[in-house]
Amino acid sequence: MKAIVYKEYGGPEVLSVAEVERPEVGPGEMLVKVEASAVTTADWRLRAAAFPGILGPVGRAMFGWRRPKNPVLGSAFAGEVVEAGVGAEISEGPVMGFVMGKAHAEYLLVKPGECIIERPADLGVEEAAAMPFGGLSALVFLRDVAKVARGSRVLILGGSGEVGAMAVQIARAMGAHVTAMASAGNLTLLEELGAEEALDYRTHPVADLGRRFDVVFDTFGAVTTPEARRVLVRGGVFVPLNFGLPEMLQALTNCLRARKVKLHISGDRSEDLQHLVDLRAQGLLRGVIAGVFPMEEVREAHRLVEGRHKRGAAVLRIA
Repeated sequence: MKAIVYKEYGGPEVLSVAEVERPEVGPGEMLVKVEASAVTTADWRLRAAAFPGILGPVGRAMFGWRRPKNPVLGSAFAGEVVEAGVGAEISEGPVMGFVMGKAHAEYLLVKPGECIIERPADLGVEEAAAMPFGGLSALVFLRDVAKVARGSRVLILGGSGEVGAMAVQIARAMGAHVTAMASAGNLTLLEELGAEEALDYRTHPVADLGRRFDVVFDTFGAVTTPEARRVLVRGGVFVPLNFGLPEMLQALTNCLRARKVKLHISGDRSEDLQHLVDLRAQGLLRGVIAGVFPMEEVREAHRLVEGRHKRGAAVLRIA
């Protein structure tokens, strides 16, 4: 089968389409014929070994010190179960899900307990692949970490990106008042997604907003912890999607501060992905697609994602 592989860390040029062995199905496992898969921030960071802050040595230890342990990237996917082992959760039909790698291939082996759900008939593969990474990240950070409640005032930085675009919609679905920031060309998108206030970050620095928020969710790395704390109410929470040593040290002092910084990693639970699909069925959420690329143009997809100024998710069409 065809897969997108990388055998060394580096720029997009280390990626290529190659023939690899098709996986065999064991008990409880599902073989998915992948039709679409997103290229996420995690994918380009793994490809480049660009782990933030002090996470560099940890990342290398987990994913390969000199070269990648897993030569096939890809986490968010949509396709169809074509073979299932005894006791598999889903035996056939359209699916979508989120796994820890190997989704940038024609076939993906999903193991018991990994995130996979049945895909509704009205949800196309490209939108389905665009939803899991950003949606699961935003849901977990807003609901479980920041504990956004109805009426909460939420500031979302990087509101037009893969995570940010989903965060705007999810926060609105939770009943929050959403202020979202992005570049000028993306303000209309933010309004379409439900932001009550859409601000150009170039002309509206966070420090000059003149108001305070219950939650600051930084999906881009736009502010430092001290900068975020200045616009939080007492008891407010700063939640950075990406963090390094400074944020970790600040989090250790939460017990001494009225304005907290909370750290977490993205979620990968099937029930949470189903919740996102349910929100879509209610008209409260949609996947936002920055572009669709054939497998052979994976380098261009990585360049778009690494540039960090895209609208929504970059999606590979797997064929």
